[in-house]
Amino acid sequence: MSMTPIPDLPEAEVLRLRDAPDWFYLLREFDALFRLGSAGGSALIRSHRSKVRAALSATFSSNAIIHRRAPASKPVTAHLPRALDLGERGVMQGMARALREVRGQLTWEYGYERMPKPLARKFAYCEVLGPQGPVRSNDLILGFVLFAPATTYPQHSHAGIEESYISIAGAWSENDAAVHAPGSLILNKPGFEHRITTGEEEPCLLAYAWIGAQDRLAAPGMKLTATRKASGAPTPT
Repeated sequence: MSMTPIPDLPEAEVLRLRDAPDWFYLLREFDALFRLGSAGGSALIRSHRSKVRAALSATFSSNAIIHRRAPASKPVTAHLPRALDLGERGVMQGMARALREVRGQLTWEYGYERMPKPLARKFAYCEVLGPQGPVRSNDLILGFVLFAPATTYPQHSHAGIEESYISIAGAWSENDAAVHAPGSLILNKPGFEHRITTGEEEPCLLAYAWIGAQDRLAAPGMKLTATRKASGAPTPT
C-alpha cells in the first residue's frame, strides 16, 4: 500500500476529536458495534472485539488529533448515496447516518500502487481512524470499503493484521462460503486469504477494523494473490 505521510500541524491549528462532533459521533457508532454487538459464541471474535474497544477507548481518552485530509473521490463513490440510503433503512441506520454527516470529508483511496483496471471503477476504501487519519491512531485502523454491484474483489491477504468486516449495506460473500447481510461481522486472522463478491443489484458498504503491531498498521502492504484458489486456513506470515 502506498502511503503519504500526514504533516504535523502547528499547535494553534490542532483540532481535537471532541471539537469535531461529526467524527466523534461516527467513532461512537464504531464503539457501539464492538461493545454491544454479539460475538456469536466465538472466543476469537470476542477477543477481537475487546482489542478494538480497548484501542478506541484510548482514542477517546486521549482526545485524539484530527488531521485535515483533502477529500478525494473514486468512480465507485457514485454508488455511496445509494449505499447510505440502504443502510439507513436497516439495522445499521445509526452508522449509515453518522457516515452521511462526514461524506464530504472522506478521502477515498485504492491502496495499491498498481491498481487492476477492471477494479478501479468498482472499489475504494476510506480510512477514518489510523496512522493516515483523519483521526490519528497508531494502534487501530477503522474505515469503510465500498463496492459497486456485481464486484469480485480478488483474493488477497494482510500479513500481521487481524481484520473484521461489519456489513452496513448490501449483500456479499467471502470465499463463496455464505451470504452476509447488514449487521453481520466476519473475522479474518492475519494472513488469511479471502475473496469478496457482492450482489448483482445493489452496492455493498462494509466497515472494517484492523488490529496489529504499529509497524504493520503504518505500512499494511496489502497483497493480491488472485492466482490461487482461496483456502480455509491462514497463510504463513
